[in-house]
Amino acid sequence: MIDSITLWTVIIGLGLGSYLLRFTFIGLVGDRPMPAWLLRHLRYTAVAVLPALVAPQVVWPAATGGEPDLPRLTAACVTLLVGYFSRNVFAALISGAVSLFAMLALVG
Repeated sequence: MIDSITLWTVIIGLGLGSYLLRFTFIGLVGDRPMPAWLLRHLRYTAVAVLPALVAPQVVWPAATGGEPDLPRLTAACVTLLVGYFSRNVFAALISGAVSLFAMLALVG
């Protein structure tokens, strides 16, 4: 169990860190034009977040004790292919979810 002083120290530290990180871009740089190379890189940040959140759950799923399994790998591949060819995030997410539940029903 974590004592309350440690907990509040971590909460306040994370809050200050988050504020300072955001203030750097909004408060200090917000009124100046950003270089084209930086804008190009920032455009891909949102695209990288979802795979970074999902990849550990595909490779080391907690539901299987950390062992990769066919339903999750299949759903990841279906999602990747549908997203790549359709360029539609919602179609990719829905097709991945449908394939995951279908594979879980077939295997389990």
